[in-house]
Amino acid sequence: MDDDVSAELLQKVRSGDEAAARQFFHLLHPAVFKIVRNHLPVQHSEEDLCQMIFSKVFSKLDQYSGRVPVAHWVSRIAVNTCLNEIKRHKNRREIREADLGDEERELLARLADPSHDNEQSAADACELAGKLLAILSPEDRLIISLLHIEECPVAEISALTGFSTASVKIRAFRARKKLTRVFQRLIEAQTA
Repeated sequence: MDDDVSAELLQKVRSGDEAAARQFFHLLHPAVFKIVRNHLPVQHSEEDLCQMIFSKVFSKLDQYSGRVPVAHWVSRIAVNTCLNEIKRHKNRREIREADLGDEERELLARLADPSHDNEQSAADACELAGKLLAILSPEDRLIISLLHIEECPVAEISALTGFSTASVKIRAFRARKKLTRVFQRLIEAQTA
């Protein structure tokens, strides 16, 4: 997230300038939307969650101390809001073949077939990856998404989540192992 929010703009937003608030929103919305899209709780609208995040941001703007860039502060609120919504919805932690749609089952069948050319559509693969990620705890899903999808450095993930760098690495390792086990079980169920 680029910190294009100047101190002057921030002061105008704090003083109630609606045009400045719109500019603030437009500068930070793409980054917040990206965080929401990567951490979206099941059955939740991306725009509704973005709106919830910006409501929190605007209501807590007086708490912003200026010690970190505004964009970092907003991203922390976005990540925490997504985690809280995921926890609130208490996603299932297991995925079964019956949970997959026809397209995902076909994708699994193609992946399980060694003679098939594995050039499947990116959308199908993303949807399957999303279903696999849903089995992880909200914290582990966040770490995997930040590390492997957004390609954030471990130190940045540590700063965003509040976990130590060692904890981020360990959680990522364990989450990858769990995803591999679940995926292998799905592939084996396809070939059986």
